[in-house]
Amino acid sequence: MTLQLELKPDVEANLKAQAASQGVALEHFALKVLEDQAARRPAKSGKLTVEGFNEMLRELAEGSETLPKLPTSAFSRESIYDEHP
Repeated sequence: MTLQLELKPDVEANLKAQAASQGVALEHFALKVLEDQAARRPAKSGKLTVEGFNEMLRELAEGSETLPKLPTSAFSRESIYDEHP
């Protein structure tokens, strides 16, 4: 299969530098990057495994330690729906 990609100049420069540092052509380096990525994340079957679910939760929680602490009253029905009698 042949792909033709339009890369941003900074991405292209980064890939060229990495390829040069490994002494390989840009095309071979890009192919290896794509193959490595494809091998790391297998095609999805539509079913979420326990491991996949836990990984998703870890990704969602990333950075949450910097969120402000809210009192439990902030999660009352009235504060969510703003109901008036």
